[in-house]
Amino acid sequence: MDILFTSMGVIAVLFVVLASGIWVFAGLAIVACFSLVVFAGMPIERVGLILSRILFRAGNSWELAAIPLFIWMGELIFRSDISNRLFKGLEPWTRIVPGGILHTNVVGCALFAAVSGSSSATTATIGKITTSELKQRGYDRQLSIGSLAGAGSLGLLIPPSIVMIVYGIQAEVSINKLFMAGILPGVLIALLYSGYLMIHATIKPHCAPKETQCDVTFARSFRYLLPIIGLITIVLGAIYSGIATPSEAAAVGVFATLILLAIERQLTKEVLVNSLISTLQSSTMVCSIMVSAAMLSTAMGYLHLPSELARWIAKEHFSPAMLLIALALFYVVLGLFLDGISITVMSLPITLPIIVQAGFDPLWFGVFLVIMVELGQITPPVGFNLFVLQGLTGEKIGDVAKASFPFFLLMCTAALIICLAPQIALWLPKLA
Repeated sequence: MDILFTSMGVIAVLFVVLASGIWVFAGLAIVACFSLVVFAGMPIERVGLILSRILFRAGNSWELAAIPLFIWMGELIFRSDISNRLFKGLEPWTRIVPGGILHTNVVGCALFAAVSGSSSATTATIGKITTSELKQRGYDRQLSIGSLAGAGSLGLLIPPSIVMIVYGIQAEVSINKLFMAGILPGVLIALLYSGYLMIHATIKPHCAPKETQCDVTFARSFRYLLPIIGLITIVLGAIYSGIATPSEAAAVGVFATLILLAIERQLTKEVLVNSLISTLQSSTMVCSIMVSAAMLSTAMGYLHLPSELARWIAKEHFSPAMLLIALALFYVVLGLFLDGISITVMSLPITLPIIVQAGFDPLWFGVFLVIMVELGQITPPVGFNLFVLQGLTGEKIGDVAKASFPFFLLMCTAALIICLAPQIALWLPKLA
């Protein structure tokens, strides 16, 4: 029982520190120091020596290089007209199915996710075009906003995913295989979203007015889709062919994006400077959180919390289903207060040993965890996609959350399907 009281104490301190409004990376470092001093009884000098070594080791991980590069790639695309072309290219294909160009939210986000790796960047980039366009054409406002909020979260699951890179580094799982594992679940969620839009539009036709004409022909649509498809092919092709690691592929993707924008005469000094500033801000935030999380993970190891908790769960004979339900609820609660990267790095030192002890594949758990993190992107009060959409649409945050709720349930359905049929996530990695 001592280990349970220690665990509850650490978690309580963590929530208190983070609830105080302090920066997440500083909060994690404070909790790591506090845990070692108070719960492990270490002198402060030794704690400083241990954590300084962890700081140096965690900050020198080569895999971390992929994070700023993928962020920069997304920032460059965000500041170009590629998203405009993506909408035009998808319009003739989506207008022929029930729901019409509402499907551009889903398909557009899925495609952009394959070059961005960020949920908020995906939502903002696709949303800046589709929200105004759908409103002008008389599409149901709630359905438009909700589908964009849900589909925007695909930026975390469809590779290359920044959260998956973070998970792969922490869990010591192949990032290439993690990327492969995210493809089919991402497609599954996109199909569930599109299926819902089709059913909703069939039952309530006024929600998606029938498009009578389209200025873009099917043949011409390929020209508009070519830039995004080309970037996807370059990045993912380099990874899955074995030519490049994720970090090297990210560098190739950035180079290809710069060349593309230069050819299109969109690579201005303003675009370059602003994209670098935003990349620096986002990358610093992500990498500092990861380094602090490594400190917390080390503290958990000195307290023997992961191994003891795993041993306790094994002793209690929790069924796999009960364990997954408990973890799902745990992650949904965390998603109410924290962003995806913080959730991942904060929880893994405790949950990963438990999952391994219970016999689950860490590769599969990575996909399950990302879906849980995606749920947090569309749940208030700290749903980042909700805030992005609030800024884009001017709607109240409560109305945006309400519009997103059906897609929250669809994502829960996808998580259940992945649990019942884990091969959906594991099939492609096993072929590699």
